[in-house]
Amino acid sequence: MTMPSHRPFLSRLLSRAMLAACLLASPLAYSQGAQGTQGAQSAPSAASSSATASAEPAASRPTPVLPQIKSPEAAANPYGLRALWQQGDWVARITLLILVIMSLGSWYVLVAKLIAQSRMGGQGKAANQNFWKADTVRQGAERLQPASPYRFIAESALEATRKHDGLIGQVDLNTWTAQSIERAVATVHGRTQEGLAVLATVGSTAPFVGLFGTVWGIYNALVKIGASGQASIDKVAGPVGEALIMTALGLAVAVPAVLGYNWLVRRNKVAMDTVRGFGSDLHTVLLAANAKRSPAQDPV
Repeated sequence: MTMPSHRPFLSRLLSRAMLAACLLASPLAYSQGAQGTQGAQSAPSAASSSATASAEPAASRPTPVLPQIKSPEAAANPYGLRALWQQGDWVARITLLILVIMSLGSWYVLVAKLIAQSRMGGQGKAANQNFWKADTVRQGAERLQPASPYRFIAESALEATRKHDGLIGQVDLNTWTAQSIERAVATVHGRTQEGLAVLATVGSTAPFVGLFGTVWGIYNALVKIGASGQASIDKVAGPVGEALIMTALGLAVAVPAVLGYNWLVRRNKVAMDTVRGFGSDLHTVLLAANAKRSPAQDPV
């Protein structure tokens, strides 16, 4: 008796097991492949949707309007020189005009005297270089500028030596020539002092003119405040401050005048020392020339 063979049975069992495994594996692979495909498709869609979502709010969201910070406009100052002129009476306006005229006059004198003194210094240098190199006093005087004070002194001395006759002839020539030169120097000194009185007057009176304007302005301000019945700080500070401007203007006019006066006096002293030295040397030269000349010769 032969034993039945188990090989066909085993083969059938193995084939069925493999088929079952295949059947079980195929849905899992399919589901995984479908999920991968959906993930791959959903990734771009998600990216595009996120980009669209981010773009849509940016486009649809209104741009925020920042508040513009405007610089506050400077409020018009209701006080000052303009208000002082407009609100002041005729006394205050005349006081302001007087201060303006004083200031203009002092500055004109200051500038004019500085120019004249500079010109005089140049004429002194020219006299020292050209006059003493001439052969005679007449030739030396002709070398000087016509408007030069040094030429005026030289011509005055020559005129004194030429007209030394008659009653004047009874006076010693030395004394007569010295007096003529001294008078010429005094004339030059008087010309250098022209205008300084204006500076001295302005410097001494401008503060009091400004003080008068202040007192008058405070008086009018107090009268207006009393009539209105309002004595708050805003009603008092403005008119009183405008009145005090007068004092400041008076000082502003007086200080340059005083400083300019002192400066010009100092410069005049230096210039006149040069002029007096020239006159002294000229006197010596004229006496020496007249001592050597013969009575028939011209002293110059």
